[in-house]
Order: sequence, then C-alpha cells, then structure tokens
Amino acid sequence: MSGLSLQQELRGKRKLMNDALNKIKARGKELAKAEHDYRVALRQCYLEELDKGMAVSALRDISRGVPEIADLKFKRDVAESLYKSAQEAINVYKIEVRIIDDEIKREWGTNG
Repeated sequence: MSGLSLQQELRGKRKLMNDALNKIKARGKELAKAEHDYRVALRQCYLEELDKGMAVSALRDISRGVPEIADLKFKRDVAESLYKSAQEAINVYKIEVRIIDDEIKREWGTNG
C-alpha cells in the first residue's frame, strides 16, 4: 500500500474515532439519564409499596417486577450497552490507527 493511501486511511480512522468520541458523550448522558429515571421510579415504587404495608424483605423483588420499573431498567441496560459499544469502537479505532501509523513509519523508513 502506498504512503498516500495509508495516510488517507489514517485520516479516515481518525475521523471515525472522533465521531465515536462525540457519540460516547451523548451515550454517556443517555446512560446517566436512564439510570436516574430508573432509580427515582424504583424509589417511588418502594415508598408506595411500603405505604401499602408490603414487607421490606419483599420490596426489591416485587418492585422490580412492576412493568414501569422493568421497562426503565431495560432502557437503562440498553443505554449501558450502547455506551459500552461506543467505548469498544474507540478502542478498536485506536488500535487501527496505531497499526496504520506503524505501516506509514515502516514505509517512510524504507523509502526515505
């Protein structure tokens, strides 16, 4: 591969990495919001069930089975998965950038 095409590939990977960095910021906010919403709703559910006389020992299992709470937990888990996938994409792009950069250095070292 020529030095020019390697440099173009390197620019492309850097752009992808920057896009992933921007995406992870948004996904981090989404994860924090989903976690917040889940915890607030779970707390409210606990308090409501306590007011109804539910035993404290049963609160956790019963409350998490309430459809609204389960839905919020699902959304939180999805947000966490998307955040982690963005992190992994960044790691992959970093490795690819290093590999291409090493190839460029080898090529320039050989030709220069």
